[in-house]
Amino acid sequence: MNAKEVRDLTGKERLEKMDDLGQEYFNLKFQLATGKIEAPGRLKLIRRDIARLKTIVRESDLVGSAKESADKA
Repeated sequence: MNAKEVRDLTGKERLEKMDDLGQEYFNLKFQLATGKIEAPGRLKLIRRDIARLKTIVRESDLVGSAKESADKA
């Protein structure tokens, strides 16, 4: 998932995607600990997708708060 795809999602969809990826990451970490992981490279991709989602969610929060500050001034 690239940044453009993430930005096209709504806020609710982003949070749902973050929850899904978090759950998948947890499951893969568990598989890694038990030695049954099939795709260890997937851990890196999921970790980056989660970081990308969090970054874009934070950006949208900052833009929203900046607009509120501008409206008050």
